[in-house]
Amino acid sequence: MKKIEDRKEEIAVSFSNGNFETTFPYLSESIVWHIVGENTFKGKPEVVAHCKQTAEYFKMVQTEFITDDVMVTDSKIVVRGSAEFFRNGKQLNHILACDVYEFNNKKLESIHSYCIPIKKRDKMKETNRT
Repeated sequence: MKKIEDRKEEIAVSFSNGNFETTFPYLSESIVWHIVGENTFKGKPEVVAHCKQTAEYFKMVQTEFITDDVMVTDSKIVVRGSAEFFRNGKQLNHILACDVYEFNNKKLESIHSYCIPIKKRDKMKETNRT
């Protein structure tokens, strides 16, 4: 396993894009994940359980994650982007998101996720516009 100092940005972007499992070794036992306005998960077992539940949902839909911007400091990574979820060409959700990751020298300590739902659209119609 690479040192966390060399992987902070990779860990944050992976988590923001729904690739949770690769980040599990870097989570602090006392991690707190605040999904602002929705829920707070405290401790690695709760965070991992929610990640696994979310990953199961991702398997049932087509996902499109876009990372628009990544900002890096010594102890924080901010990932701004969007996620769209489709089934049978119909958009289920479109979320604009900003995730703030706080690291100590050894582990990921906290995540603050700000998720804003955007009006749904029909991917099939958009594809047929060209």
